Amino acid sequence: MIDTPVLIAGAGPVGMTLALDLAQRGIRSLIVERARTTTRHPKMDITNGRSMELFRSLGIANELRAAAVPTKNPFDVTWITDLKGAELHRFVYPSVDDWRAAIAEKNDGTQPLEPSMRVSQVVIEPELRKLLEKHALVDLRYDTAFEALEQDEDGVTATLKDLKSGKIFTVRCAYLAGCDGGGSQVRRELDIGLGGTPRVMQRYMTHFRMRDNSIIEKFGIAWHYQSVHGTLIAQNDRDVFTLHTRTQDGKLPDEVDPRWALRQFFGYDPDCEILVSNHWIPHLLVADAYQKGRVFLVGDAAHQYIPTGGYGMNTGIGDATNLGWKLAAVLHGYAHPRLLESYDPERRATGLRNRDAAGTNSDVRRQIGELYDERLYLQGPEGDARRAEVGREIARLGNLENEAWGIEYGYVYADSPAVMAEPGACYSADPAVYEPTTVPGARLPSVFLKDGTALYDHLGRWFTLLNFGDETASAALEAVAQARGIPLKVVWLEDPAVAPIYQAPLVLVRTDHHVAWRGERCDMTLAAQVLDRITGRSA
Repeated sequence: MIDTPVLIAGAGPVGMTLALDLAQRGIRSLIVERARTTTRHPKMDITNGRSMELFRSLGIANELRAAAVPTKNPFDVTWITDLKGAELHRFVYPSVDDWRAAIAEKNDGTQPLEPSMRVSQVVIEPELRKLLEKHALVDLRYDTAFEALEQDEDGVTATLKDLKSGKIFTVRCAYLAGCDGGGSQVRRELDIGLGGTPRVMQRYMTHFRMRDNSIIEKFGIAWHYQSVHGTLIAQNDRDVFTLHTRTQDGKLPDEVDPRWALRQFFGYDPDCEILVSNHWIPHLLVADAYQKGRVFLVGDAAHQYIPTGGYGMNTGIGDATNLGWKLAAVLHGYAHPRLLESYDPERRATGLRNRDAAGTNSDVRRQIGELYDERLYLQGPEGDARRAEVGREIARLGNLENEAWGIEYGYVYADSPAVMAEPGACYSADPAVYEPTTVPGARLPSVFLKDGTALYDHLGRWFTLLNFGDETASAALEAVAQARGIPLKVVWLEDPAVAPIYQAPLVLVRTDHHVAWRGERCDMTLAAQVLDRITGRSA
């Protein structure tokens, strides 16, 4: 039998991120994946700014960006009649380089620290694998399937299978994380159901390489080219693309000809090499629970979305970095095991919100598709007038799926047992707007300090107390943290330009950038109450 503190079932981006998070906090893990290697399927193509903030805190953002689309390239989304026709409307979005300049220029807490990143899952998984293989605390095994589990008060016993040899073996772990995707065997073992709308539609994916992309780029470089016939994703802005379309009429899903899908979108047979093609069925589902005892559901095992908005993997990265520090804190003895009970209320509420947002975004795409008719393809004044009319309506309907800053940055763990909630506190719930706030449970606003450094880069590995006032104001929290063995970094900030953004002289921040408590002052009694609550010591 193998012993490990944490067993992770599933080595997609979410499982690998959890393993990295644990390793950087000194916790060993065994991560198993039934596939032979990293994926060949481009399941995601955007790592949003919030995920990039979390990757930066793990020290891996630069390595991942080096493999992504060049930082000078835009994130534009364009609606077209077809590739031989006309552009109806273009939603223009800045490149990483341009976004960084805008972030530096508007230092008021409304901006992310990191821009989003365009990268295919085919590319990002091998990069994460390389990073994992550098860590002595990570045991990564492909061709290894999670089969079953039994748990008791002291731990979990998991049954695994080596798919090369057929050998069955067992692992004993303190905790198990199911990062094993939408068909999660871990979820089935726990007998946890899913709520929402299954089988929203039938879709077909064609991933291909095309050397001559001049017909595509006649509209100018874009990230997504969209029409009633599907969505074409420029994966590397050179020669690799992914087309998502409906399935072929009169054909079973497995009978669809990928060349048919390409003809429908292109209007002719493009000269290309098909790399992967398959049908797939998107869902709008969230697990009824994210935890049962010592076992947790993370990423697609916990939630499955239509990819409108890119909330799938990005929500999973939030899951992984939320669970990672809590598991590590408990295993190090910094926190009580009750802290782990905060994972479900924090992340499930976020999962539900993101599920609904993905559904709303999909409805907008459907409304745009209904605008397409034969008049769009006419030559002359009538066609010109119709194309202009549809373009205006597309602009009115908007592209919230790529502009939902409230969804990406504004989620608040207001009802969490791991923050000192402020009853009646106000914050924005608008999915489109991020308003900086330090309400307990909110993501800490990001700013650059007067010396040019990012505030986030000053945060500690565990808990950080930001002190915008008297240096002595942190004394009580420091004393209680030391007495309880809780790692606490104090950052005193004499920066009048940014202090008002943080709304209180004292702001206690968790390692996942979420505010745990804020206040004007703190005596020994309050300090004990705060630290006991945020580490699960309070009953």
